[in-house]
Amino acid sequence: MFPVLFHFGNVAIPTYGVFTAAALLAALAMSVQMAERLELRSEKIWNLGLIAILAALFGARLLLVTAHLRTFWEHPFWMLGLANMPGTWIPLGGVAIGAAGAVLYALAEGLPLRRTADALAPAAALGFAINRVGAFFGGAAWGTRTRLPWGVIYHNVEAYLWYQTPLRVRLHPVQVYDAGLSLLLLGLLLAMIRGKTRAGEVAGAWLFLYGVGRFFLEFLRGDTAGERVLGGALTFGQVLAFLAVLAGGALWLSKAGNRPAAGDGADAGDSFPAN
Repeated sequence: MFPVLFHFGNVAIPTYGVFTAAALLAALAMSVQMAERLELRSEKIWNLGLIAILAALFGARLLLVTAHLRTFWEHPFWMLGLANMPGTWIPLGGVAIGAAGAVLYALAEGLPLRRTADALAPAAALGFAINRVGAFFGGAAWGTRTRLPWGVIYHNVEAYLWYQTPLRVRLHPVQVYDAGLSLLLLGLLLAMIRGKTRAGEVAGAWLFLYGVGRFFLEFLRGDTAGERVLGGALTFGQVLAFLAVLAGGALWLSKAGNRPAAGDGADAGDSFPAN
């Protein structure tokens, strides 16, 4: 595959990084479209997305520097320019910081949290799909070994140096499986939004269904084999997927709210008449 998209002088531009940037922009654009359909203030959803992205990026780098402070003082530009952050907790910590920033902004602007989550769910599915395609081309988030004919074989040294991808062995294209799951869910979520749904139902459906799918996809992930918890019974990703299933189920089945009336959804609150 192609872990390096192109070179800019002596600087290698990683394919995964470019696809991740494209995923964020696509998710932002879709969140604005979904906001308009759900009668939310699109400019506020745009601002919320930007705040979440910037907070996640800066938060993750801050956590990385804090965890490796000595290395940062010795090689600051190398640390800040890492194409892939080591471990799982640092990127997830950045996501948590971004989510916290988004919630605080939504509360400050009076955005209904459940409907806002509904607008962001299809955007997240699209972003995940694009991101996973980038991971596939770059060699990140690689799968376990397989003998199946559609297995992928990586040869680029950069894939090993950046993502520890095994070379010259056939691997499950688990990134493609993940992208396919997200695209299927995207179609379902868009169909739900075209209909009449309770506040939080779309977000709940995404969390629940993606959590179930991701739980089983983790069995085919080779890069997370060393990140096991609960005595090695589950990967950290499976624990998060289980939590997503619980949260999604609660939202999906909740009867606390219906679709807001026509008008400015930002001021409509988060409680609508139950069905």
